[in-house]
Amino acid sequence: MSARSFHFSGFRAAFAPRKPRHPLLRLALGLLGLVLLGVLVFFSLFVGAAMIAAGLVYKLVSQRRKPVARDGAVEGEYRVVRKPVLPLSR
Repeated sequence: MSARSFHFSGFRAAFAPRKPRHPLLRLALGLLGLVLLGVLVFFSLFVGAAMIAAGLVYKLVSQRRKPVARDGAVEGEYRVVRKPVLPLSR
């Protein structure tokens, strides 16, 4: 068996992108690609902005249910911790 018997150049060439030879068709496909790119960027920005807005609305609605401390006091348990005494090693 030779090394060329396992070479799949025909299979690979079937899926390789090729540019058309006609200049107007090449220009039209280039413009179509740019329009498609612009549409995808526009919708991705729109979806991103909608996600940020939904997150802000959710945060505002969830904060509305929680009680807010109005007098500035913070409740909690505290414990006094003494300084550790290290032995002098001189």
